[in-house]
Amino acid sequence: MSVDIISAPHTGNHTIFLAGPPGCGKTTVAVQRLYHLLNKGVPAEQILILVPQRTLAAPYYQVLRQAGFPAGGNVDISTIGGLARRTLDLFWPLVAATAGFAHPDQRPCFLTLETAQYYMDRTVEPFIARGAFDGLTISRSRLVSQIIDNLNKAAAVGFPLDEIASRLKAAWAGESARLAVFDQVQEVALAFRRLCLAENLLDWSLQIHLFWHQLLPLPQFRRYLLGGYRHLIVDNTEEDIPATHDLLRIWLPLCESALLIYDTEGGYRIFLGADPKGALALADLCREHVVQSASYVTSAGMEALGLTLARYFLQDIPRLKTRVDPLQVLEPQGQRFHPQMLEWVSETVASLVMEEGIPPGQIAILSPFLSDALRFSLIERLQRYGIQVHTHRPSRELREEPPIRCLLTLAKLAHPSWRRPPPPTDVAHALMLAIADLDPVRAHLLTEIVYRVRDGQLVLSPFYQIVPSTQERISYLLGGRYDELWRWLQAYINRRDGPERLDLFLSRLFGELLSQVGFGFHRDLDAGALAAKLIESIRKFLQAFSSLNWQGTRALASVSGSSAEQPVSTGTLRTGMDVGLEYVDMVERGILAAQHISSWLGPAENAVLLVPAYTFLMMNQPVTIQFWLDAGSRAWFERIYQPLTHPYVLRRDWPGDQLWTDEEETRAREEFLGRLILGLTRRCRQRIYLVYSDLNERGYEQRGPLLQAVQRTLVESKKS
Repeated sequence: MSVDIISAPHTGNHTIFLAGPPGCGKTTVAVQRLYHLLNKGVPAEQILILVPQRTLAAPYYQVLRQAGFPAGGNVDISTIGGLARRTLDLFWPLVAATAGFAHPDQRPCFLTLETAQYYMDRTVEPFIARGAFDGLTISRSRLVSQIIDNLNKAAAVGFPLDEIASRLKAAWAGESARLAVFDQVQEVALAFRRLCLAENLLDWSLQIHLFWHQLLPLPQFRRYLLGGYRHLIVDNTEEDIPATHDLLRIWLPLCESALLIYDTEGGYRIFLGADPKGALALADLCREHVVQSASYVTSAGMEALGLTLARYFLQDIPRLKTRVDPLQVLEPQGQRFHPQMLEWVSETVASLVMEEGIPPGQIAILSPFLSDALRFSLIERLQRYGIQVHTHRPSRELREEPPIRCLLTLAKLAHPSWRRPPPPTDVAHALMLAIADLDPVRAHLLTEIVYRVRDGQLVLSPFYQIVPSTQERISYLLGGRYDELWRWLQAYINRRDGPERLDLFLSRLFGELLSQVGFGFHRDLDAGALAAKLIESIRKFLQAFSSLNWQGTRALASVSGSSAEQPVSTGTLRTGMDVGLEYVDMVERGILAAQHISSWLGPAENAVLLVPAYTFLMMNQPVTIQFWLDAGSRAWFERIYQPLTHPYVLRRDWPGDQLWTDEEETRAREEFLGRLILGLTRRCRQRIYLVYSDLNERGYEQRGPLLQAVQRTLVESKKS
C-alpha cells in the first residue's frame, strides 16, 4: 500500500484518498510522498501542503530541514487561514475597494486571536454600558471570545454574518430571555465587522470571507492559486473546516496530483468548526481510495481496550477481530481520597522512570480539565523525585498563568510612568516566583518593607537598607538576589534612552536575570515557554498597532451606535497612548492566549507531559504510558459551557428547524467521550493507568460514565 501511494503518478490528475485510524502511518506515507515528488523533479513552488492546525505540519518541516532536494525552492505548508492571509496581502489592491474598506489605498492590519479579542472587547464595551447581556453569568473575556467564535463559525461554514442570531434562536429550547441575548450577540458581531471595514482590520473570519467572496471570483487569482499549486498534500482533513473542503472540491479536478489523508476516528476539533462528514465526502472526488488499518503504535490489547470502552458510548463499533483481553493493558487504581490518588500517581511515575527506565517524555498524565490546584499538586509531588513536568493549557487566559503575572508585575515596577502600581500581594507573588527559594512568608515580609505607593507613584527600595535583624529573617542569600533584581530594574528605569518596547524589555529581563542561576525561571521549562508566549504575543500586538489607520477617527463610537458627540472612550483613541501599557491592561481584563507552536510540540524526553486529555489528542503524539486522572469525574463527559455560541447548532449539517434538547446534548456528550477514548488508546503504546478517588477534592462521591464503563467491562470480563 505505502509503496503504491509514494510512487504513484504525479501527472494526469492522479488523486488519492487515504483513510485509516491514528498510528497506521498515514502522515509517514505523506512525508515520503513529498520526498518522492521533489526527487522526481517536481518544482517545490508547485507543491502545497494543507493542514488544519500549524502544529500538525511539524513532520513535513522536519523532512524539509533534514534533506536538500534537487528541485530547490520552498514547499508551501499552510492552513486555510494562512493561505487566505498570504493571498489577501498579495492581492489587496484588487479587493480592498470592492470589499467596502474605508482605506483601500492603505495596507490592512491582520489581527491575531489576541488583537481580535482586544478590538472585540472595545466594541462590546458600550453595549455592556447600555445594559446588554445583563443577567448572563459569564466573564467579560468569555463573552468576547464566544462572539468571536460565532464570527469564525459563520466564515468557516459559509453562512451570512447576520444569521448568527436566527440560527441560535431556532435551536434554543430554554427560557425565552436568552433570545434577546442572541440578538445582542448579533449586534456586537455586526458592529465589530463595521469596525474592521472602517479601519482595515482583518480578523480570521473576515480573511476567510474575503478569500471566498472577493479573491476566488478573480480570474487572475485563480490562475495564481489553482494554476500555481499543481500538487496537493492535505493532512487531517477530518479536522478541517467546511471552507477548506469547499476549496478542495474546486481544486481537486484541476491539479496534477493530490493526496488527501483522513483519520477515521478523528474529528476532535468540532468545537473549532471541524467537519468530518464533509471531509469523508471528498473521497468521491478522488481517483483512488486506500484504507489502512494496521497500526504501528497501538497493540492488539490497546485496540481491544479502546473498542471495548467506546462501545458504551458510540454506535457501530466494529467487533474485535481476535480474542484479546482488553484489560491486559489497563490498570485501574482507586483511592479513598483525592490527595491519596495524586500521591499514588507520583510514586508510580517515579517507579516507571527510575526502575523501569521509561523516559519521562514517554509518560502523559491526562485529566478532563487541568486546574491550578491539580497542576501545582502534581508538579510539587513529582519534583520531590527530581522529575520535571511540562504542561500546556491552550484555553487559559494569559493573566491566569503565574509566570506571566510575575513578568507583568515586574514590568509595572520598571515603568513607574505608567502609574499602575501593582498591589502588594502581586509584588510578593512576583518576587516569590522571580527569586529561587523565596518562600511566601519571607516574600510578603520583604514586600512590606521595600514596597510603597505614594500619591499613585510606586517606590521600591533595596535590601541593604533594611535593618540587620530583619535582613537575617529574610536571609542574606535571598536578599542579595533581590538586590540584584532591584539594581537591574533601577538601571532600566534610569536609562538615558528611556523605556524600550515591552517585548524587548521582557526579553532582556528573562535572558539577563530571571533565567540565571539563583532566579526562579532557571531550568523551569513551563516558565520559559510562557515567557516566550508572552513576548511573542506582545510583539504581534505591537505590530498590529504599528500598521493601524487611526487618524483621530471615532470609529469605535460610530460602529457601536454611540453618539458622535460622546465618543466611546478607548485606549486606541487616547493621545500619546503607551502601547505596552495598553497591552498590560488588556491582559488584566482577561484574554485568551493565541496559539504558540512550541507549546504544542510537547516536552523533551526529560519531562512528563501533564495536559487536558483533549489537548493531548490535538498534539497528536503517541506515548508509552498514560494516566487518566479523576476517572470517576463527570467532567470526562461534559463540554465547556458556552451560552453565546454552539459548536453543533452552527454546523453545516444541523437542520435549521430542530431544537437542541437534552437528548441531543446527551448524545453529543456520549459521542465525544467515545471518540476521546478511541483517540487516547490509539496514542498509547504500552499501558494505561485509570486512576480515581471515591471522593473528589471537594469531598463528593464521583461515579462518572467513564468509570462506570470500566467497571462494567471488569464485571463482564469476570463472567467470561
